[in-house]
Amino acid sequence: MAENINFIANPANLCVHLHRAYCLGWLIFGIAPKSLKIIGQEVTDKTQQEIAQALAGLEPAVDVWVAYVDVPEQPGNKVIAMHFDGWVWGERPHTFHGCPYYKVESTTKVMPQDMYDERIRAHQPQLYAWERLAADGVTLADLNENLIRNCIRRGIDGGRIPESALYEPTGDILSKWKLLKNGVPTNGAVLLFSNNIDEYPQFTLRMARFVGTNKNMFRDNQRAEGNFFQLLDAGVAFCFKHLSLSGRITNHSLEREEHLEVPYHALREALINALCHRHWERYNLTISLAIYDDRIEIASPGIFPPQITPENIKEPHESYPHNLKVAEALYRMTYLENWGSGARRIIDACQAQGVETPTWSSDGGFVTITFKRPYFASDTTKIDKEDKKATKEDKYRSTIDQVPLKFKK
Repeated sequence: MAENINFIANPANLCVHLHRAYCLGWLIFGIAPKSLKIIGQEVTDKTQQEIAQALAGLEPAVDVWVAYVDVPEQPGNKVIAMHFDGWVWGERPHTFHGCPYYKVESTTKVMPQDMYDERIRAHQPQLYAWERLAADGVTLADLNENLIRNCIRRGIDGGRIPESALYEPTGDILSKWKLLKNGVPTNGAVLLFSNNIDEYPQFTLRMARFVGTNKNMFRDNQRAEGNFFQLLDAGVAFCFKHLSLSGRITNHSLEREEHLEVPYHALREALINALCHRHWERYNLTISLAIYDDRIEIASPGIFPPQITPENIKEPHESYPHNLKVAEALYRMTYLENWGSGARRIIDACQAQGVETPTWSSDGGFVTITFKRPYFASDTTKIDKEDKKATKEDKYRSTIDQVPLKFKK
């Protein structure tokens, strides 16, 4: 990463300028920013005291290299240069007099609360992560043991959980997965396995089939409440209910091949990612699945990790899960990979079916993935189910057998 160099002509209000450079780079006093003319300034004991007092406003304290360079053209004047080591992701974010800042191009701004919270979580996830907090009013008895056992079997079949786990108490398994805290299920355990979700209004998925390309009129509007797997099943079932299914006899097979207009595996992966990486601490927001005439949008409350953008998410990248322990459990159960490959698998599934690659976007509060609904050629048989009554059992087999899902209209 290239270092920032901040030129300041007037040394007045040192505190105003100091926070501009502490993230990464140089702060140089005595050089005109536009003309780069070397002016210098008089350096006295008072100047050095002001610098020391200003540096004391940085928390946590930083080791700053300060140099005083003589200006030959201006006898008695010096250029003051300060160098700051770069802040590294995972370190505690700095504040200046109690306020965090960040830099956008040449502008310094107060850091938004969600950005600061994200950095605090990365610094001490064991203390601040929502998924690791002990759940209020939930005990082991509230967790669906059959669901846990089925997930363990799935992980064993996938080679990610040892077969001996079949004979261990579920409490011991959850402890190993860091889903228990002092014997109490964490919020992450409740998200994955609990039937008791009364205190979790955010465990909701809004689903709508809109008429046209806006939200003025809808054909179907539902709200599903449940744990991770119930919401996943509800979302996939809604897609099967409202998306077109095409089929044809291919040259290499005498059997009919059927496909959703947008690949099932791509939609399922997108829903898994939305549920896994959602910022669940935002209890007043919900994940949404919106199907329009021309597109499908899945929006999840949260923001991209600092290393990921809507543009580079399509490129190879590391995994930066917002809910680390939930993601690790889903990896063991083969629902998720841990190599940051989810976006790539979505793209590959779309390309294999000849469907346009989806796009990702973020408005600061939600991360949205958008699939364009394709046009099916005339040689493809199309089954339109828009106006057909369909239940989840008719169109899609549940991911894992468990208690029925709650639907609201």
